[in-house]
Amino acid sequence: MLVIRFLRRGKKNQPFFRIVVTDKRNPPQGGRFLEILGFYNPLTKEKKVKTERVKYWLSVGAQPSDTVYNLLISEGVIKGKKLPVHSKAKKGKEGSASDSVSAPADKKATASEEKPAEKKEEKP
Repeated sequence: MLVIRFLRRGKKNQPFFRIVVTDKRNPPQGGRFLEILGFYNPLTKEKKVKTERVKYWLSVGAQPSDTVYNLLISEGVIKGKKLPVHSKAKKGKEGSASDSVSAPADKKATASEEKPAEKKEEKP
């Protein structure tokens, strides 16, 4: 499967990305790609995209990565909503916080349900 993604170039602390078309099985750091479609410099916010070639590769079936997809939307090459690319929060932190909050509420609900049941048993 073909994918359109970033290929990192540049020195340490000076990233520079090429937008390339490559096979999904190739490593992201590897230099094997089919075509260079543009570049992106995050330090200067400079970017250039070959729109005709990107549209061609998309029509052939190449899938853009989430970050490249958002870049193509901001450049006006394709239309749609941007995808969230930030990393998701760890489950350990969310799970423990939600468990501690929901646990007392569950205990209160079960305690209140038990009390009326006991009163009903005492009446007959």
